[in-house]
Amino acid sequence: MLTVGLAGPAMAKKDKPGADWIPAEQVKQKLMDAGYSSITELEADDGHWEGEGLKNGVKMEFHVDPKTGAITKEKPDKD
Repeated sequence: MLTVGLAGPAMAKKDKPGADWIPAEQVKQKLMDAGYSSITELEADDGHWEGEGLKNGVKMEFHVDPKTGAITKEKPDKD
């Protein structure tokens, strides 16, 4: 995913996974095991993994616990 923003103090700092977080590839596998057929976006944001993917033919947004890989929030993506 490409992030474009303004330079200077107003620019948002991109979050980074913590040292004790499970790797992105492991998160993707857990999502696939939970019924996702594809993951189109996955990033560290506000202390958790966040992204978008396709589940049962529906585009979904999700949050994943960074240490356990459990899905903590998911809803249809309205965008």
